[in-house]
Amino acid sequence: MIGRSATAQDDITGDGTTSNVLFIGELMRQAERYLGEGVHPRTLVDGIELGKAAVLSFLEEFKLNKEITRDLLLEVAATSLNTKIAPKLANPLCEVLVDAVKCV
Repeated sequence: MIGRSATAQDDITGDGTTSNVLFIGELMRQAERYLGEGVHPRTLVDGIELGKAAVLSFLEEFKLNKEITRDLLLEVAATSLNTKIAPKLANPLCEVLVDAVKCV
């Protein structure tokens, strides 16, 4: 399940797989603790669904609508690339990648 989730995360966003795996691992660890205390699995699933709804609601209110500019795309590219390759290589590639995306 964790492997599938990480693959889906990578396919959709191309980043965040480690955070995804850590988050799911912690959810499962906590679920195991509650199951050991005798909490019914359906109760856990209902609680997780409530948490998901609350988080999605918060994110909907918290998000900012931004105009997609070249500078914003450069920031996004830098954030993503610097987690994948050395900054010495990533920073010069940002402009090339943004220009390539804008051409497409």
